[in-house]
Amino acid sequence: MLFPTILFAAFFVAVFTVSWTLMPRPRAWKAAMIAASYVFYGAADWKFCFLLFAVTVVNQAGAVAIARASTERARSRILAATLAFDLGQLGVFKYYGFFVTDIGDVLDAVGLGMPLPLLTIALPVGISFFTFQAISYVVDVRRGIVAPASFADIALYLSFFPQLVAGPIVRASEFLPQLDGPRDPSRIAAGPGVVLIAIGLVKKVAIADFLAREVVDPVYAVPEAYAAADVMLALYAYAAQIYCDFSGYTDIAIGVALLLGFVFPENFRSPYRAASFGEFWRRWHMTLSRFLRDYLYIPLGGNRGGRLRTARNLMITMLLGGLWHGAAWGFVLWGGLHGLFLVVEHQLRGRGWHVPAPVRWFVVFHAVVFAWVLFRAPGLGDARDVLARLGETGPTTLWTPAAVLAVLVVLGGQLLPERPVERARLALARLHPVALGATLALVIVFVQATVPTGGVPPFIYFRF
Repeated sequence: MLFPTILFAAFFVAVFTVSWTLMPRPRAWKAAMIAASYVFYGAADWKFCFLLFAVTVVNQAGAVAIARASTERARSRILAATLAFDLGQLGVFKYYGFFVTDIGDVLDAVGLGMPLPLLTIALPVGISFFTFQAISYVVDVRRGIVAPASFADIALYLSFFPQLVAGPIVRASEFLPQLDGPRDPSRIAAGPGVVLIAIGLVKKVAIADFLAREVVDPVYAVPEAYAAADVMLALYAYAAQIYCDFSGYTDIAIGVALLLGFVFPENFRSPYRAASFGEFWRRWHMTLSRFLRDYLYIPLGGNRGGRLRTARNLMITMLLGGLWHGAAWGFVLWGGLHGLFLVVEHQLRGRGWHVPAPVRWFVVFHAVVFAWVLFRAPGLGDARDVLARLGETGPTTLWTPAAVLAVLVVLGGQLLPERPVERARLALARLHPVALGATLALVIVFVQATVPTGGVPPFIYFRF
């Protein structure tokens, strides 16, 4: 069920009405929200609901067992077993085919070919997101950061539909305290929620989908048909597209959650204004960056133990972060490339290098843009073909005023001072409810006018 559709609009109006009515009755409200979330998730494939329920049951049982265990050793073993289930089901559904195929290819190459069982397994939507949230819950229980919650609270936490299929990755310590006590309809942040939904719709439908349709998809489909200028525009356009697509989803998710009485963590903060690779990851997919830092990088040792161990920990974290995005070598290499960027940056830090901020920004921005080729290309050969066209001269066919303007607005807009932009958004949120509703209606009409006959494409991060 896609956000920018009439079906979701009807669904959310019904859910919002029920939520508003049942807020003073916590038990009934939770049951209704869990049911609505499972209906939302089941719209993709009802069989996936059984997996989501199984993850909920196992992680809640693990959390309760950890809290009741009498020794540190027992708690660690229960945590290990729970994490083995979480990572195991993620591995089966998301990576089984990838590894079986690659292992088979390696065995064939060395003359040890043997038939390996290759099963066709459907990838449940959003499996990476709710698995990471489940992991954060049991690990935080083990660390004493949160106490085991009721089964209903955990079921709602893991299934809550606004962020279920593409984030942001909300931690139990951020979500569960918001379930304490009855909901208060008068404290709903309607203004900010509506503004975020409107911004997200424009980002996704009017900008991201337009750039994909007019520039990015044609170049990546047939790179040999385009010369250097068009390919370079496509690289910039994809940087704008993936930002608008993913941050647009996040804006809508946070806005919908606000209308239901929940505050989600920020997930994007003008990432293309970063003047270092570390800053980029503090601004891009911020909830994933925090997760990788707190549940992988720091447990590996972080920056303790010298430069070599720090470099190792950075590379492991980013390689696994790349693999998290999908079962393909392009994602692994993309993560490894960002790991290399971070390692080099860390090694140079404090060694007397004084590079002007504009130069640092230029290098970081273009390194990120070129790395996106590995992320977007269907395969490594396709990525090579796209990059090879940068050395070809020829006519420009994709440089339309609308495409260039969209790229400049998205990428250049992130270089604007942040405070005035935020003040403008807050001013919109304070509009009278009638004016706010009229603004949202105009945005919906505008966005609908840009939707092609084939409908709204899925969000990019739905496949992760």
